[in-house]
Amino acid sequence: MRIDTKGRFSFTGGTHPPESKTLTSESKIQSFPAVKQVAIMLSQHTGAVCRPLTRKGNTVQAGQKIGDSDAFVSAPVHSPITGKVKEITLQSHPVLGRSPAVVIDALPHYPPKRPDFKLKDDFDENSYSAEQICDAVRQAGIVGMGGAGFPTRVKIEPNPRLPKETLVINGCECEPYITCDYRIMLEWTNQIIAGIKLARRASGCSKVFVGIEDNKPQAIEAMNAALNTCADSDGIKVVPVKTKYPQGGERQLIKAILKKDVPAGGIPPMIGVVVLNVATVAVIAEAVIYDSPLTHRVVTVTGEGIANPGNFYVPIGTSVAELIEFCGGLTEEVVKVIIGGPMMGIAIADLTTPVAKTTGAVTVLTKKQIGAAKFAGRQTPCIRCGRCLEVCPEHLNPTKIAHAVKNNLLEVAENYYINACMECSCCSYVCPANIELTGYIKTGKTLLAGQKESSPG
Repeated sequence: MRIDTKGRFSFTGGTHPPESKTLTSESKIQSFPAVKQVAIMLSQHTGAVCRPLTRKGNTVQAGQKIGDSDAFVSAPVHSPITGKVKEITLQSHPVLGRSPAVVIDALPHYPPKRPDFKLKDDFDENSYSAEQICDAVRQAGIVGMGGAGFPTRVKIEPNPRLPKETLVINGCECEPYITCDYRIMLEWTNQIIAGIKLARRASGCSKVFVGIEDNKPQAIEAMNAALNTCADSDGIKVVPVKTKYPQGGERQLIKAILKKDVPAGGIPPMIGVVVLNVATVAVIAEAVIYDSPLTHRVVTVTGEGIANPGNFYVPIGTSVAELIEFCGGLTEEVVKVIIGGPMMGIAIADLTTPVAKTTGAVTVLTKKQIGAAKFAGRQTPCIRCGRCLEVCPEHLNPTKIAHAVKNNLLEVAENYYINACMECSCCSYVCPANIELTGYIKTGKTLLAGQKESSPG
């Protein structure tokens, strides 16, 4: 029987940037070679920063917890290698600028961890209680690996005030260039399904939908084939969705599949929905079944500016420079190195920046990919064409918000719902005047946060 891979579900707004996924879509996940040093950031998640549980000169083992917090919204961090703590110091962070990190020098000949997960023949998610699953997820330090970094235990834990009914698994990977989730769906299919079942068991959801963009027919077929051959897969349905950016935004995916709206300023559990990324559920299976902490992740190293693009299973804490060197280095025309993809990623100037739990990709772009006008920073006055309004998936007025921020009218920006912006960059992408609308909005959010921190009471 031919599986229907045509997506019929979508959302209003959005755009269609070049996908550029062929650079790595056929590149199987390779294990990264042993590293000499890692820098484990103590803040790799939404919520409280971890305190270090070790000190300079201590020897730590691979998988050992080296940072934690007592806060509910937080997640511990672990060492991916056996080695000696060189120092605890500030390290380049793509979001925070500088943030504390535990720097570890590897001891010789440590065995690198490999993606060798094998589903046990007697695996039964019902043999684990919701409490056991949630505790294993918390102890493993699992956070949303699609980029948001929200602690997963907080998402899946039962809450009588906000009962969960529907689990949505995000396999869209709508950001251009990135293919790490695509390869995981092809190569770790059974592991994903095991993680889905465990997340369903923990959260108490009765329905599960796996949303995959229809530009990934092989992933749709692989997931369907695996579900058809495994026990207890009733209630888990693969849903092809239309290829459009940012289809992978959780609010957009919920709208596309369930035809429900998450309230402005609200979260999916308010309407009984939990959204988890495919990479996140894969590591849930490792944590629960094998008591394995989150110490490695798949990273796509891609872009026309990289010599040999690919997908790699990388120890968290590996520097971007080491990734690039392993991929043959940069081409001569490189102008931008981005953590993430070209739409929502963050450009970095310091290549010692380490891979974090949320680092799905390192994208290296040339002047040609960025565009000569944008590279030169040439902006022209807004012509009020309205394109930014048409593509905004949150139905905002990006121009009004940007002008308010530019003129330091932060209260006006708030009145135009600046905090509802998901920073997808659709508005900046389509702007014929080359105005960095998303940049202004990000700046406005930072200024507002600073105001609230400094205000008395």
